[in-house]
Amino acid sequence: MSLAALLKARIRATGPISVADFMAECLGHPEHGYYTTRDPLGASGDFTTAPEISQMFGELIGLALAQSWLNQGAPAPFTLAELGPGRGTLMADILRATRGVPGFHAGLRLHLVETSPVLRAVQRRALDGVDLTHLDTVDALPDMPLWLVANEFFDALPIRQFVRAAGLWRERVVGLADGALAFGLAGPSAPEELATRSDVADGGLVEICPAARVAMDEIAARIAAHGGAALVIDYGDWRSLGDTLQAVQGHAPTDPLAAPGAADLTAHVDFEALALAAPGLAASALTPQGVFLERLGITQRARALADRLDGPALDAHIAAHRRLTHPDEMGNLFKVLGLVPAGAPMLPGLVS
Repeated sequence: MSLAALLKARIRATGPISVADFMAECLGHPEHGYYTTRDPLGASGDFTTAPEISQMFGELIGLALAQSWLNQGAPAPFTLAELGPGRGTLMADILRATRGVPGFHAGLRLHLVETSPVLRAVQRRALDGVDLTHLDTVDALPDMPLWLVANEFFDALPIRQFVRAAGLWRERVVGLADGALAFGLAGPSAPEELATRSDVADGGLVEICPAARVAMDEIAARIAAHGGAALVIDYGDWRSLGDTLQAVQGHAPTDPLAAPGAADLTAHVDFEALALAAPGLAASALTPQGVFLERLGITQRARALADRLDGPALDAHIAAHRRLTHPDEMGNLFKVLGLVPAGAPMLPGLVS
């Protein structure tokens, strides 16, 4: 039975489901889930992330994390963690770039939070020879100093959507219309998370991500208690407003309800909610990815690499630099948030 058929049977039996439940099934169903059944990255997949575009992305992030570790006294041992590591490309570049940082590799204990068995196998191949531990959830991270990166992780966590209606809220749900999956609205409610959202007009839609708050609470607890830093890179904005749920299949947008389990489902990240979920930490100003990478020296690194290239390889390198940094490409679409203990130096490339 297909995932669409399973969802329809569930809805017929128990009623409409939340957008969060729909996303969770589409992405994580053990037999039909998008992430549990495939490697979704690259030209043969459905989307491409920054680490797959150029080694420069991971190199600069690695050096920023290592400098932050040095700035906080180089504690050892410490956890180096990545949430949703994709193919392992970002972490491979981080480890290569930091080999020369005294004590960094000796002190780190590498943990990757990944639920997909397919991607776990890909990550182990990319990081062959590296001692690593895979975890299912963020709360399994060790209780020690933590330097963590999450690139395009929070956008894939299930969201709930609420529409403002006559001073109350109605949750957007997935039900059935003429036998097909369709969006609808549940009855009035008063979710605590939206009690202060007086900025939303009638008919306006707001998204909340309970799973993101839970994950950030676990991360913040370790960093506040033991030191460290978190670097979150994703698309979104400081505060959620409007419907941002989207589906991508074959590198093109598609209807989120059309093919459950066959398309990637994501939503924009509410960075304000992440910062509020880490009350014991100091948050950076939300920074466009292009600005962040330029501050870290990506143009200088690009020029150095370009000296060794020519022809199509040089053209691809120039295009990769543009794609990562230009405001019309990933430079403004993706944002960067840094979190460190109160009073600690902010991560390089970011300002408090």
